[in-house]
Amino acid sequence: MDPKILIAIVAVIVVIAVVAMVIFSQRRKLALRQRFGPEYERAVKERGSERAAQSVLAERERRVSKFNIRDLSETEREQYAEHWRKVQARFVDDPRGAVNDADESVGLLMGTRGYPMTDFDQRAADLSVDHPRVVENYRAAHAIALRHRAGQASTEDLRQAMIHYRSLFEDLLDGHRPGETRTREVA
Repeated sequence: MDPKILIAIVAVIVVIAVVAMVIFSQRRKLALRQRFGPEYERAVKERGSERAAQSVLAERERRVSKFNIRDLSETEREQYAEHWRKVQARFVDDPRGAVNDADESVGLLMGTRGYPMTDFDQRAADLSVDHPRVVENYRAAHAIALRHRAGQASTEDLRQAMIHYRSLFEDLLDGHRPGETRTREVA
């Protein structure tokens, strides 16, 4: 075979391989960006590169896929919903106690659903896989709760924490993982 033809064939194969890698990389990026939403951008900012962020997010997905995350039974859902109503009502008379209760309630609900109760950063990372749109609320609420424990949170800060906790609580209470279709019975 003529060496010029062989070089041309190898060059075409290399170009095809490079194009395929670029397409694969772009699809992976798009899939992760759609799946994680703002959490994708946060990971890029934290890690300093998209490649590093993609690796971290893919590892989170692998880690969480090993968990036995479950929906709540209807009875559990009703009990947690009622408990949350009481926590919110407590805010009027005792905002500081209500924020503590909200933090504990979110933790209990996460544990019941099957999320491991490790340190806060790991819990937030784990939640970001199934609840990427509200995990930032969890981080914000937790930051306020820490300021509150240090005596540095105003009542308005505590109100914001309750709003943040509520968005996560409701997302966890709903029960399904994003992307799953869910049908509810109509009474």
